[in-house]
Amino acid sequence: MVIHSKNPKNVKRIKGDRELNELFQAIDLLLEQMISQQREKVYQVAQEINPRLTRDDILDPAGFPELASNPRFNYEDGILAGLISAQMALRAHIQR
Repeated sequence: MVIHSKNPKNVKRIKGDRELNELFQAIDLLLEQMISQQREKVYQVAQEINPRLTRDDILDPAGFPELASNPRFNYEDGILAGLISAQMALRAHIQR
């Protein structure tokens, strides 16, 4: 199995589907841990802004102007969105 990149010098060879599957599982686990940590960070930032907010509330920050207008919250929430997107892309690639 060959994993390609835009740079031909970065082409890596992985022997067999088993090793490739193990690599994908390890990456998925790492992303899951990073997502969990970032979700907690987003919640903590939201709590600093408004201690009454619940975890469900921060799923729709547009309903809370103090969140929607806060640059730090938006930054941390953007990182979370990026991590989730990366995990979804990895899982979609594995399904092929």
